[in-house]
Amino acid sequence: MGFSLVPQYAFRRYTDVAPGFLNRLGVRFLMLDLDNTIAKYSEHSPSEVAIEWITCMKSKDIELFFISNSKRETRVDSFSEALGVDFVKNAGKPSPDGLMSAMAAKGYHSGESALLGDQVFTDMLAGNRAGVTSIIVRPLSLKNPLLFLRFAAEAPFRAICPNKKRNGFACE
Repeated sequence: MGFSLVPQYAFRRYTDVAPGFLNRLGVRFLMLDLDNTIAKYSEHSPSEVAIEWITCMKSKDIELFFISNSKRETRVDSFSEALGVDFVKNAGKPSPDGLMSAMAAKGYHSGESALLGDQVFTDMLAGNRAGVTSIIVRPLSLKNPLLFLRFAAEAPFRAICPNKKRNGFACE
């Protein structure tokens, strides 16, 4: 467990992360940030692309789990129900506590777990502190000026990520 803001892997979109890539890393448990990673803030139900990607991951024995800082009463719950994915909301990232709780609840250890998210200062820091594989993607939307400024502040940490990937999604 360390205090690093540098993600271990970087992809353009969450859909570029393929089950074969995770299998090669030994990842069986993939924790997912929801907001602006899997769904835009304005979306209230999963897209067809998200449904297809999550269905593929599950078919390849990758267990999924939402780790969200959202405090919205129904957003995480409705995505979780629609996609059949368990969740922790109000996780308090960058604290690793939500990740540790999810791994303990599902019986996984950090060596077989990863966190996929769009933010360096919350998601990647939480993942690195929890000792799991940290995978960053570009946010789905940067229309909000504050989101754009945060993304710009994260640029140096994204730039020094040692493993930038360009894989396209394939349900291998």
